[in-house]
Amino acid sequence: MDGHELETLRYPIGHFVKPENITGMILADWIAELEALPVDLADLVRNCTKSQLDTPYRPGGWTVRQVVHHLADSHHHSYTRYKWALTEDSPVIKAYDEKAWAELPDVRSASIELSLDHLQVVHSKLVNLLRAMSADDFKREFIHPVGDRRITLEVNTGHYAWHGKHHYAHIERLAEREGWIPEL
Repeated sequence: MDGHELETLRYPIGHFVKPENITGMILADWIAELEALPVDLADLVRNCTKSQLDTPYRPGGWTVRQVVHHLADSHHHSYTRYKWALTEDSPVIKAYDEKAWAELPDVRSASIELSLDHLQVVHSKLVNLLRAMSADDFKREFIHPVGDRRITLEVNTGHYAWHGKHHYAHIERLAEREGWIPEL
């Protein structure tokens, strides 16, 4: 497998690109994507066999099971970051080692139903919060300790909309390659 093929498997929808001007319409689209993710993901993976759930989406990559659990863990972290940024002045958030988390027993072998349910609840709360936020709220920021990066809540919204689609595409493309689902 050459470098281009591996990059395509790692980033099937490309990297997140921050728009130069994030409009209300762009935010509304991102919020709609966040709202749709839990149901779309559940529809994609609910009928996977144990063997399919334990198949990596690419050589050296996470299994479908790990991706589902990672989405719940990561988006839970993101929701907490919104709360911090809305209640504190540019807080420094806590980073976590997502690769180490992906190796924990609750990610490697637990039922995906736990994380599908968790993702549904977290996204319901997140979408309610996002829809209640003002334009000024979306300009609030947190500081990511890796690289001391200041991230606004509007950019975080786009990043997590992309993040959900990114991992959904990992599973969808694997299912298509393996013939688990009809061509979409």
